[in-house]
Amino acid sequence: MVAAKTSIRPYSDAVTDRLPIFPLGAVLFPGLVLPLRVFEERYRLLMNDLLAGEEPHLFGVVSIELGHEVGPGSAQRLAAVGCTAEVRDAQEQEDGGYEVVTTGGTRFRIEDVDDSLAYLQADVTMLPEEDGPGAESAVAPVTSMFRRYCERLVAHGAEVAALDELPADPLSLSYLIAASLVLDRSDKQRLLQAEHAAARLRLEYELLRRENLLLEAFPTVPGSEFLSKGISPN
Repeated sequence: MVAAKTSIRPYSDAVTDRLPIFPLGAVLFPGLVLPLRVFEERYRLLMNDLLAGEEPHLFGVVSIELGHEVGPGSAQRLAAVGCTAEVRDAQEQEDGGYEVVTTGGTRFRIEDVDDSLAYLQADVTMLPEEDGPGAESAVAPVTSMFRRYCERLVAHGAEVAALDELPADPLSLSYLIAASLVLDRSDKQRLLQAEHAAARLRLEYELLRRENLLLEAFPTVPGSEFLSKGISPN
C-alpha cells in the first residue's frame, strides 16, 4: 500500500450505513492506495453492482481474522472494524474479472452482517477521526523512530520508498506509518482500531521500538506490503 494523494475523509455523524463487504487478508487504512485483482465470481458480481450504481463507488474492506479469502470452505470470521474503499479506477478483463485501484476512506465498525446475497453486506457505523490528547507531542519521537526503522530496513538490503517529507499532521502520519510497518495482521488491526491518532502513535512508538531491536538482532527482514508493489488478489 502507498499513500494516496487524496485526503482522509472527515467524519460527520455516527450514522449506520449498509456497505458491500470485501473480506481481505490484509488491513486497509484511510488515505492509502489498495490495488485489487478481482476474479472470484461473487466479487465480480459485487464490482458489477457497484459500478452500475452512482458514484462514489464505495465498499468495505474488512480483515479476515479466521478463514481464507477464496476457494471452497472459505467461511470467515471478520474483524470488528474495517475501512471504506473508493474505486478510483476499474478495468474489466477479458475473463470478466477486474483490475481495480481503490483508496481507503473512513473507518467503520460492523454492527450486523447480511450473508443472504452472493457477497456479504453489513450495517456499519462510521467512526470519528480525531487527533486525541497528546497527539502533537507524539509526532516528533514517532517520526524519529520510524526514520531509524527505515534506515535499518535499507541496511538489510530492502528497497524502501523515499520518505523525505513525512506528514506533520498526527492523523495522516499515524496512518502512513501503520500501513508501512512490517507487522502481523493482528498488530495492523490494532492500529486501525486505535481510538484516535494519539493512541495510534503511542502504539506505533512501542511497535517501532520492538521492530528496531529485532532488526538489530537478525540479519534478514520479512517481506512487506510497504516494500512490494504487488496487487492483492481476492
